[in-house]
Amino acid sequence: MYKHRPILQALFAIVLLLSISFQTMAEAAKGTLKGKVVTSKNEPAENISVGLKGTNYGAVTNDDGAFEIKAPAGSYTLVVSHVGFKNQEVRVKILEGQVTNVPQITVVVSSNTLHEVKVSGNKTNKFVKKRSNDVAKVPLDNLENPQVYSTISNALITEQNITTVDAAVGNAPGIQTMWQATGRSGDGSSYFNSRGFIMQSELRNGLAGSISNIVDAANLESIEVIKGPSATLFGSTLTSYGGLINRITKKPYEDFGGQVSYMVGSYGLNRVAADINAPLDPGKKLLFRLNTAFNYQGSFMDHGFSRSLALDPSLTYKVNDRLSIFFDAEIYTSSNTIPTIFFFPFGQTITQLGVDRADKLPINYFRSYSAGDLSEQSHNDNFFGQVSYKISDQWKSQTNISSAYSYSNGFGPYYYLLPNDSISRNDQSTKKSSQTEFEIQENINGDFKIGKLRNRFVGGLDYFRRNSNQYFFGSTWDVAPDNSSTFNYDSFNKANMQALYASGAPLGFTFPYIFKTNTYSAYASDVLNITDRLLALAAVRFDHFDNEGNFNPASQTTTGAYTQNAWSPKFGLVYQAVKDKVSLFANYQNGFTNEPGTDYAGKAFKPEEANQIEGGVKLNLFDGKLSSSLSYYRINVQNVVRPYAPNPNFSIQDGTQLSKGFEAEIISNPFTGFNVVAGFSYNNSVYTKADADVEGRRPATASAPYAANFWLSYRLPQQFIKGLGFGFGGNYASDNKVVNSVSQGVFTLPAYTIFKTSAFYDVSAYHFSFGVNNLTNQKYWTGYSTVNPQMTRQFVGSVAFKF
Repeated sequence: MYKHRPILQALFAIVLLLSISFQTMAEAAKGTLKGKVVTSKNEPAENISVGLKGTNYGAVTNDDGAFEIKAPAGSYTLVVSHVGFKNQEVRVKILEGQVTNVPQITVVVSSNTLHEVKVSGNKTNKFVKKRSNDVAKVPLDNLENPQVYSTISNALITEQNITTVDAAVGNAPGIQTMWQATGRSGDGSSYFNSRGFIMQSELRNGLAGSISNIVDAANLESIEVIKGPSATLFGSTLTSYGGLINRITKKPYEDFGGQVSYMVGSYGLNRVAADINAPLDPGKKLLFRLNTAFNYQGSFMDHGFSRSLALDPSLTYKVNDRLSIFFDAEIYTSSNTIPTIFFFPFGQTITQLGVDRADKLPINYFRSYSAGDLSEQSHNDNFFGQVSYKISDQWKSQTNISSAYSYSNGFGPYYYLLPNDSISRNDQSTKKSSQTEFEIQENINGDFKIGKLRNRFVGGLDYFRRNSNQYFFGSTWDVAPDNSSTFNYDSFNKANMQALYASGAPLGFTFPYIFKTNTYSAYASDVLNITDRLLALAAVRFDHFDNEGNFNPASQTTTGAYTQNAWSPKFGLVYQAVKDKVSLFANYQNGFTNEPGTDYAGKAFKPEEANQIEGGVKLNLFDGKLSSSLSYYRINVQNVVRPYAPNPNFSIQDGTQLSKGFEAEIISNPFTGFNVVAGFSYNNSVYTKADADVEGRRPATASAPYAANFWLSYRLPQQFIKGLGFGFGGNYASDNKVVNSVSQGVFTLPAYTIFKTSAFYDVSAYHFSFGVNNLTNQKYWTGYSTVNPQMTRQFVGSVAFKF
């Protein structure tokens, strides 16, 4: 790829210049229409569409209720309409090369039911969200933000028949699933990879929201996948060097409404969900919303299941014009078998195994290798509270509190790949394991000017506590043939494992994971408008980490306590080459990981650090019909602890790792009714200074170097069949080396391309949908230094009643 870089750069420059030139010429004969839409409560009306009657020119209001339309000079009627209300029309005149301001428009609808607003004019780019309040911890348009992120909207999640966060993040460029959720307390949620580094979905509304199983999508308004080291604003504990996943939850609104739905599909899928909203007082100051879902999913293998119940209530209390209080909960309980995962035994080489690719393994793809009753029970309780206070027109205070609790108890079967076409069958149980997280955060936000320079500032204090009380134990059951018609694979079952543990035979291993940590942080960030086109971001965080030590229940002792301090800076520049259309950006971002212990000379370790330099372009062209980001990044990791060559029993902290690559995302609405979401990524990760066994090689946990995703959506024009639409998309990943060292050799998961389809029909108060996942019925594998078979073709159908 890199030998063609000069050609690619030249082509990219030509395309960019032509786009800018075309946009500039097209706008020369246009004027600009600006305005603001508010609710009957005089609150900004976000995500409402406005259009020029009889034309294809339109826009969507941002978080402040503001909109902007560029159209040829002339007289028009600006139309805003809502089901059940009289259309609102405003006569406007657009002057060539000038800005026309429209008087404020009021819609008689709450700010949270604006998804029901109908618009005359252009069908908008419905999968785009142009602004975020969370990525920079201040309201900032995407074109103003020097950091790369992807927003996966609820509209896209619904259209693809998606029920989990795990499936939804496949719509973000460069994000690959490595390991599905297991249900184990503390570490049981799914593992993903971004920019060559492992991450999990551990944030909810910007604060701690860890889970131990699959994250149900019932309560999701959107998902923000934020790229690169992000410790400056989000800390190090819940983020990775590749980024973070932030779940944005649904909020109550002022009207009574909601929907109930039922979904059915292959492999025993049955799902019932409800979303009910209601004001609790006549003045509509106290608002309540409940999202809930029951989900059962069998396995494509001969045994396996997952059963879950999600209960997500939320409450908003608008005390007055200055003070509001929000509370929500995510209560999740489940029972499941762990998906079949094959490991590589320590010390065994790929040559000894005799197979170096997953598609050559003699294992039966559809066999779980257990009786299917080795299950576990898990539970999650996430609570979030927010108190927002408007100090003045320029300053606001926001106090956030989050509590996350996870629990698991039960069996965890797993398997080792052995030579001679055999596997070792093992169990790793959790015994009433739990983990508790608590976070409280105070943010002061300001939007003010010093002279003529606009500042958007946030200063915050953050306290995070993690209390882990987990206990793992297990033993080997037997060695079984990979594929036999006479062997009793069901002998690996609950009754036999319980009898083994009750027999008094020594356990294969015990692993207590009991500790407490505290993190005290302070941070500040400012986005400065040097001009209306040039913005600079500067931010810094200070972390004091206190590890109270690891507790050993056998000896009743606590050891390994330590404290560590870290600074995390962040800088960014944005220049809008074409105002509100083309942004050139660059950033420097930092992440860190606290490291316990001392090196070979007795010197205490420093935090491991990752520093990213990134640059690229963001586009918002053709009246918002094309939204895109293209970026190149380079992440250097230093202070990596590695074995000390003269004596491997000791360590030295001089290791380094490099991860660099390219990412592209396009969200487009090329013509009415047709929407496109597409992404591509290339990542080159390498150990630059490490143990001789892996130095110069790609980490086995870095995922596939190439990845792509796309989704094409088309809704038929109203003059044909109103409400009927179709979707088609897929994901691609190249070969993935999940074992990659001198001593062990190389084992590869083959490249795959997975397609999915959807057909949907909205009529009156009903929504019907039908889809197929893994359309071509491909066998494929993911892995986190493992081999994990994935689900074959699945049919899904659903019906929803809206009220």
